[in-house]
Order: sequence, then C-alpha cells, then structure tokens
Amino acid sequence: MDFLPIFLNLQHKSALVAGDGDALAQCARLLLDAGANVAAWCDQNALEIGDGAARIQFHRGTLQASDLDGVRVVLLCYDDDEENARIAALADARGVPVNVHMHPRLSSFIVPSIIDRSPVLAAVSTGAVSPSLARVVRARLEMMLPNSYGALARLAGHFTAAVRERLREPAARRRFWEHVFDGPIAEMVHAGRDDEAYRALQRAIQSVHEGHAQSQGEVYLVGAGPGDPDLLTFRALRLVQRADVVIYDRLVSAQVLALARPDARRIYAGKARNQHTIRQENINQLLVRLAKEGKRVLRLKGGDPFTFGRGGEEIETLAAQGVPFQVVPGITAAAGCAAYAGIPLTHRDFSQACVFVTGHLRDGSVDLNWRMLAQPQQTVVIYMGLHGLPIICEQLIAHGLPEDTPAALIQQGTTRHQQVYTATLRTLDKVVARAGGAKAPTLIVIGEVVRLRDKLNWFNPHDSVAELALLHRAPSLSDEQRADHGKGC
Repeated sequence: MDFLPIFLNLQHKSALVAGDGDALAQCARLLLDAGANVAAWCDQNALEIGDGAARIQFHRGTLQASDLDGVRVVLLCYDDDEENARIAALADARGVPVNVHMHPRLSSFIVPSIIDRSPVLAAVSTGAVSPSLARVVRARLEMMLPNSYGALARLAGHFTAAVRERLREPAARRRFWEHVFDGPIAEMVHAGRDDEAYRALQRAIQSVHEGHAQSQGEVYLVGAGPGDPDLLTFRALRLVQRADVVIYDRLVSAQVLALARPDARRIYAGKARNQHTIRQENINQLLVRLAKEGKRVLRLKGGDPFTFGRGGEEIETLAAQGVPFQVVPGITAAAGCAAYAGIPLTHRDFSQACVFVTGHLRDGSVDLNWRMLAQPQQTVVIYMGLHGLPIICEQLIAHGLPEDTPAALIQQGTTRHQQVYTATLRTLDKVVARAGGAKAPTLIVIGEVVRLRDKLNWFNPHDSVAELALLHRAPSLSDEQRADHGKGC
C-alpha cells in the first residue's frame, strides 16, 4: 500500500489550520470534530463555521517556525502555492505532520474521506489520485454502516471486561462477539431498543459462563417498496443482505430479491387472485418454525407490510409464540406509484384528504363504503382494483362523484415497465380495455389531482400515455371518441 492508515488522537491537543481558500472552513471543522485545540492563521471573517468559531484562537500576520511549537498536526489551504510550500517545509523540518489541500506532493499525510459512527470510524482514500472516487466509495459505505454502530460499539465496550473474565481464550471471545454483532442483540440496537439490548447481552454473557449458550433466530418483516430497488430504506437493504431465509411475495421485484445473499434459501409465498401458493396460516407457522431453528428469516413484502400486506396478522403469531421480530416500513404503492406517475396525492387547490382502500374484500366482492369514497376534494387510491374497475367507476358515479372526475390507472409503477392511463370515471375502463388491458400490479387513483399529471410527469417523460381529451379541455368528444383519443400502448 502507498500510505499507512492511522487515526490520530487530537483530543485537547494543539492543531493548526491556515489558509484563505474555500476549504478553510472544512479543515477547521475537521479538527474541531476531532476534539483539537485549534489555532487558525486566517481572516476570522473568512471562516464561516458558526458557533465553532468561538472555540478557535485566531492569529494574524505571517506564520513563523516558532508558531509550530507544540502543534501536533497542520492543515493548509492557501490559494498561494508558494505560501503552502513555505509553511509545509517549516512543519516538515520540525517533524509535524502536514496536509496541504489538493497538493499531495507537499503533504506528509492525506486526509481521507470519513464515515463517522463514533467511536466507530471508517476512512477511505485513493492516495490523492482521485478524491471524487473516494467520495463515491464513502457514499456506498455510508449505506452499509447504520448510525447505530456507534451505540453498538459503546455497548460492547461496557461488557468487554466481563467477557474477557468469562472467556479466557481469544478465539472463544472472537466467536462470542461475532455472534453478538451479527445477531438479535445488534438488531435491537439498530432498532433503537438499547435497554433491551443491554439486558440481552447480560443474559448472553451469563449463558456463556454457565456453558449453555443457545442461538436464537429472528424474523424481519420488511417492506420492499413498489418495485424500484433504489426505494429500499437503508435498514431494509441491510436486513435483506443478512437473512438466512427469504420468504417473498409475488409483488417483490426480481431486482430487490437479487440483493439477498446468494446462499440464502428462498421460499416463494406469492398470492395471485384466487391462487395462494402457501396459505396465510401456514406462512405464519413457517416463520415461527424457521426462527426457532435459529434462522434469520426475512419476510419480504411488496410495498409496505402494514398497508394491505397482512403483516399485522403475521407478527401477531410471532408475538404469541415469543419469536423476536422487527418491522421495517416500505414505500407503499400509493406513495411510490403516484409520485412516479406525476400525480400528487394531495394538493392545496384540488384535494385536502386521501383515502386508501383495497379493490376487493376478503370474500372477493367489491362492496366498499361508496358514500364515504364519493366525497369532493379528496383523492381515492384503490389497491388491487383492476378486475373490479368497471364496478368501482360505476358505483362512485352512482353515489355522487361526477362522471367526468379524472381517474388514472398505473401499471407496474416505479419500474421501467410503468404504464399510466388517465381518463375519467366514465371512460377509464374503456381506455384500459382498448389499450389491450392492463396487467397486475396496478393502482387506481381518482380525484382532481390526476389533472396535474401532464404538468408534473417526470418519470419516463417520453413514454406513451393514454390521455383523455377532457383533461385537455375538449368536452365535445363522444365516449367512443374519448376512448380512441385516450388509447394507450
């Protein structure tokens, strides 16, 4: 390697920053964050760091060799290369490490790109060859290192002596900590359950001391979002990549599923209309059984697990059986698909409320609370409504919504196969039918906000979209002409 990575302890130590360039504030903040006593040779007005300026001693004039007495590290960022070189030479002569911003040849060390999860720190450097690449790598590592790693490290530090006392062999201690950092205790910390994690670690240490440690599994109920894998949360991505078993639904995209570990067992539990691969009761018991076998079980659901996803039923069973679990929300189809279609769910001028309903009930009927849904100034979002589309439109008109109320059907929203049909309550089913029909998954959005799609459409702006002439203010067309005009591909 070209450089030796080290971490300097600058707590209450003297550090010096000097310069006049744009990087001046960045250098000063870095030293302050490290706990250093900072001396700054610069114009105080040029150092825009807010309250941090009160912790800095400012100096004017020309920096001399004697000003480096007792200094542990120097950061320079003058626009004048000659001044950078002069001070760097003074520091080098006194054995003081110096970094000159964007001048590796004048520097005795490189300031890396830092991921701060104190006391956990990760640093990335390309040896000053490509700082931009270092920032890209850092951004990717940021997604892999939860903010809670700092709390996890502090928890482990509290019990380091106790573990050392019970486990004399270094290899045994290493195996113990690996289990802690890659098991339910760590997940408790990541979920913000610090007190519970503290007690669990106490029990784990006592169990090791008594010689009967036992592995315990856990279930992760994770929302996979509406399709685009970039819409996963950081926590969802982390749990997807650490699960031993993945039980996934039909609406989970192949791209999301591909993020799981290659060696993870995959179990398909999808439900199409009138076709259930595994009955819900059996899924509930499968989760319990696998977790009690010590497995980390990922229950992966399209959208959000608590929005028409039956997630509540599954964790009811887990709670009754004493199985540890955690829930990670996902972007539900209403939010994701509407956003990608350019249709805001609420808008000050058009809609002050939004209602989510499912397009078919438990018995397969479409007998909804039509009077509640047929209200002005609100947006109605209907999940799983494709097969009941004609009935839905007919009943909303019958219960008071104007037949020219704008409506949209979004197919495979957020993916590159997204297709959007916009029409009115009277003609939406005809528009979809004349376009060859739609395929699940679909989402129906009804309300005045649909009028905004033309203006706000940002995703796949050149795709073919079925549009009704009414939305373009051409009310004289017949129903048949409207359907032809709104034909989608």
